Amino acid sequence: MGIEIKDTLAKKILTEAKGYLDVGFTHSLNPYSGCGYSCKYCYVREMPIQRFKEIPWGQWLDIKTNAADNYRKEIIKLRNKHNPVNIFMSSATDPYQPIERKANISRKILEEMIQNPPDFLQIQTRGPLITRDIDLLIQLKEKCEVLVSMTIETDRDDIRKIFAPYAPSIKLRVKALKKLHDAGISTQASISPVLPFTPEFPKILHGIVDHIWIDTLSIGDGAMGKRSERLGMPNLFHEHELSKWYQKDLHIKVEKHFNKYFLKGIVRVSKQEAFPK
Repeated sequence: MGIEIKDTLAKKILTEAKGYLDVGFTHSLNPYSGCGYSCKYCYVREMPIQRFKEIPWGQWLDIKTNAADNYRKEIIKLRNKHNPVNIFMSSATDPYQPIERKANISRKILEEMIQNPPDFLQIQTRGPLITRDIDLLIQLKEKCEVLVSMTIETDRDDIRKIFAPYAPSIKLRVKALKKLHDAGISTQASISPVLPFTPEFPKILHGIVDHIWIDTLSIGDGAMGKRSERLGMPNLFHEHELSKWYQKDLHIKVEKHFNKYFLKGIVRVSKQEAFPK
């Protein structure tokens, strides 16, 4: 799959948190526009950033080359106003998609955060490349709260290949989580969206995560499942004989299953519990 890549200058890098994130986060931060992982269920496909694009999602990528400079200027202004800064990185892209290996945009942002830290930073990714930046994360966690949330939608790589064929394997993501956790960095497994998994799924996460986050195509797409329906998710599940997993109350059943393996308070569910207390 070819990707059209462009360098761009962003007007701003911190966006005020609204909607889904307005539960404790104050800002979102997206180092890129577009995403090379091109997951079929991604709700960003249904947002204006993509709907007004002629190029399909997953086939274009804008690199915000001035992201770190913008962050420094914007955080200083917020600090002058004595505003709290709780950042979700990222809400509409992946900060550790393949291009980051060369572009280093997310790494430069972390370097700037060490000098001008937020109060809280949650990094949301499915990219094992984040382990490259463990040195910076260790420094940053001395300045502010840091949580690395790795998306692990299932423990079945055959399922991952149906819904997210360009994303890293489940094995590599679990390995990355363990490496981060062993380095003393707070970790979360984001089961978002929940895809079909084996009963043993919780066991592979035991001892390598501090939080479990559960989200589904029905409660987590920002439109109570309507975006997921427009993306053809019911048909995709049906096509692969997985329809029994496409349920409105799936999050309730998954929460009960994971609570059998984890202490009270570790497992949280979309949306009101999105911000780790």
